[in-house]
Amino acid sequence: MKTEVLQIQISQWQQQLRWQIARLGAVGKIGVGLFVVAGIFFLAAVLPQKTELEALKERANTLQLKPQQAARAAGEAETVTSRKIGGDQALQIFYEFFPRIDSSPFWIRELVRVAKKQGVEVNSSDFRLSIDKSERLARYEMILPIRGRYPQIRAFIADALEAVPAMAITGMAMKRENVQSTQLEVRLEISLYLDE
Repeated sequence: MKTEVLQIQISQWQQQLRWQIARLGAVGKIGVGLFVVAGIFFLAAVLPQKTELEALKERANTLQLKPQQAARAAGEAETVTSRKIGGDQALQIFYEFFPRIDSSPFWIRELVRVAKKQGVEVNSSDFRLSIDKSERLARYEMILPIRGRYPQIRAFIADALEAVPAMAITGMAMKRENVQSTQLEVRLEISLYLDE
């Protein structure tokens, strides 16, 4: 008896639902469909992103606290060994950062090593040492034609700047033989700053 009553109620609900749907018309059906799709999108895409956003916010807060803690620790260490650097001493420390002028062959070999590591072809290079008597630093200017795929060249530049910290890229020109070619020909203008 209960199952018959339940079936009658379900059938009445179905009839009422069909009547309500028929009453909506085409625009109403589209609206209800969009509402259902929006609900599914919210459950499938927005809620998972919300938890990921919370995790990223927590990580950002943690990363922001680290420099503050490091600064506090450095401040405490500085009070223990408080020392001021004068102008001449600071300038001397600055110049000590740069490699000696006689070490240029080492740095060129380092560039070639990085190029081989990244699979980049290095063609013949032009080198010129520029020494200005009024300045303490000498500039070793290089024009370095290289060839490779874009990711290889990009990785070479990043690794070269890390391996040779006293180097600066002062100019760059890229060309490709045609649109389908994956190989780029790049002409790098590099300055290596050396202490005399």
